[in-house]
Amino acid sequence: MKQVLQNLASGRTEIAEVPIPQCKGGHLLVQSITSLISAGTERMLVDFGRSGYLEKARQQPEKVKMVLNKVKTDGLVPTINAVRSKLDQPIPMGYSNVGRVVEVGSGVSGFKVGNLVLSNGSHAEYVSVPQNLCAKVPEGISTSDAVFGVVGAIALQGIRIAAPTMGENFVVTGLGLIGLMTVQLLRAQGCRVLGVDFDENKLALAQQYGADVVDLSAGEDPISAAECFSRGRGVDGVILTASTKSSDPVHQGATMCRQRGRIVLVGVTGLELNRADFYEKELSFQVSCSYGPGRYDHAYEEGGADYPFGFVRWTEQRNFEAVLDVMAAGGLSLDALKTKKFEIEAAPKAYDLLLEDKGALGVLLTYPEVENADDTISSRTIRLNDPTPRKGKEWPILAAIGAGNYAGRRLLPCFSKCDAELKVIASSGGVSGSHYGKKLGFQQTTTDTDVIFSDPEVDGVIIGTQHNSHAGFAVKALENGKSVFVEKPLGLTIEELDKIEKAYEAASEAGASPILMVGFNRRFAPMVQKLKATLVKSQEPMSMIYTCNAGSIPTDSWVQDLERGGGRIIGEACHFIDLARFLAGSPIAKIQAVRMLLASDHCFDTATITIEFESGSIAAINYFANGHNNFPKEQLTVFQNGKTFFLDNYRSLKGYGPSFSSRTLGQDKGQVGCCKAFCNSLRSGDLPPIAVGEIFEVAKASIDVHTMIREA
Repeated sequence: MKQVLQNLASGRTEIAEVPIPQCKGGHLLVQSITSLISAGTERMLVDFGRSGYLEKARQQPEKVKMVLNKVKTDGLVPTINAVRSKLDQPIPMGYSNVGRVVEVGSGVSGFKVGNLVLSNGSHAEYVSVPQNLCAKVPEGISTSDAVFGVVGAIALQGIRIAAPTMGENFVVTGLGLIGLMTVQLLRAQGCRVLGVDFDENKLALAQQYGADVVDLSAGEDPISAAECFSRGRGVDGVILTASTKSSDPVHQGATMCRQRGRIVLVGVTGLELNRADFYEKELSFQVSCSYGPGRYDHAYEEGGADYPFGFVRWTEQRNFEAVLDVMAAGGLSLDALKTKKFEIEAAPKAYDLLLEDKGALGVLLTYPEVENADDTISSRTIRLNDPTPRKGKEWPILAAIGAGNYAGRRLLPCFSKCDAELKVIASSGGVSGSHYGKKLGFQQTTTDTDVIFSDPEVDGVIIGTQHNSHAGFAVKALENGKSVFVEKPLGLTIEELDKIEKAYEAASEAGASPILMVGFNRRFAPMVQKLKATLVKSQEPMSMIYTCNAGSIPTDSWVQDLERGGGRIIGEACHFIDLARFLAGSPIAKIQAVRMLLASDHCFDTATITIEFESGSIAAINYFANGHNNFPKEQLTVFQNGKTFFLDNYRSLKGYGPSFSSRTLGQDKGQVGCCKAFCNSLRSGDLPPIAVGEIFEVAKASIDVHTMIREA
């Protein structure tokens, strides 16, 4: 299918060929009829992408600070590569879509195949959208009108926050698409409206909708106009739908308002607020969040958990429905907002129009009709590259599941450097799999993982998805006789590990001889290999102190979610348990953990883990999320038989006793070595790079530690 993507590095708008997305549980698969380009948000994205690196930096000073901090900790070259990689990721464009439901995911209620729906789907021939971000389009509304419903919901949510009552006076600053819909919705609620803008055509439209106007391009004073408009009393509220870096609209809004007036920011403005403006009048100021309650709440948007109607009357979905109901009642006039239509193939011309014509409002994209959608969606695999010519011995054939940030930018590029043939890459949405698959040399991309498991040519499956799916994919791969490389963690529960273990044993007994490996890359780092070679010269036990300055991450990150990510101890601290196990060369005899107790600590990610090994060696692993990010992330000190070794952030290794110092360029944590070891083992048929028993031992120990600190 065709989809509109934006490259922020080059500024290029691309019509990409990507596989049709999977219809996940709680989602609807919708065949698009028309979609609306956001004249504000999408214009800014395209404009940002087409600007140079210096201008990009000027527009995002907070990101520049993050880059400079990364240079201090990771070095210049890795930081440059990370920035380029981030900018190179394509962004799916669009969030206003109307189409027909062609597939209904498990757990969905209230929708069926054939329904005409409005959604926040992107500009693509098919979109997979959560049910709570869809609303049925009432009879009698054209698709070219209904598609304005999402933008209308943004306007409506700003109005809901402002809470207007009949007869109140409101100012709308910025008469773009959202501003003009705000004007109409306020008028529908019986408010008097004053519109403020520089564009004569937009001001004329506002007048058609019943608003008084202020023409800033003619030098008219909005404050004086508001004073006159409000009959000298001050306006009741101001809704800011403008897009500007200036803080003037906020200051003007405060000056226009009466005592205890309301200001709501729907658009984007500067926020250098003057306390006196707000203090003397006791003004309220609030930023409106997109379509309404539920936005950015994973449980609502992706999980399908609705808010109780009696307590949260208006949600994203219910705002969609409300705007559609206003349209059905004839309360919105939309024809004058439609600037031009383009077919999906001509989308780049549509974005050129947005940049060239600042007065453009509703630019629509249309999609070709498909007579039999079932035939189209039955195939979710497309070809990307020709097969890689094999060299020397038979190369293993690999497939990958998952093409998110980590998999696409770090894990899979390492496999592209191995002697292996990359055949299929799967991703749920299709965009990331298509992008990274093309870039890294995969032959095909798909949104159907069964294509991978049923392919007799595939020798090994790389699993780089979210943590809660690792075990299920690993079991399915083993049941199909394939070797598995699982990016850590192997599983989130003991029950999941038991299922993987049984599947591995069954595959081995059936003669498949699979290799099971977890991405414990630290043991493959060059500096660690040197340290191990030095330590094995002595039979004496050792004591180890590993400190990971993990840094804090948001509590609402999927990694912190116990259902999806399992928490950071299982997800990352397992690396350091494995490294200690590797260096000690001995099974774990006892493991304990304590965590820092804070009233606000719901993440359990600041802890000290102590390990006793059967050989007598001991290890203390400090996994801390409360340090400064300029401090090195990882440091290891090993004491053994009168000698001390210090590993600093995988860049340098220093020995005391045997005095030596070793350095390496960059921060090589062994990811390439880890991937090569898996491929070499597949090709040669030798023993796995990490003993299977050791993999399960470390995975179970990580889960045990997680349980200890949660119950502490």
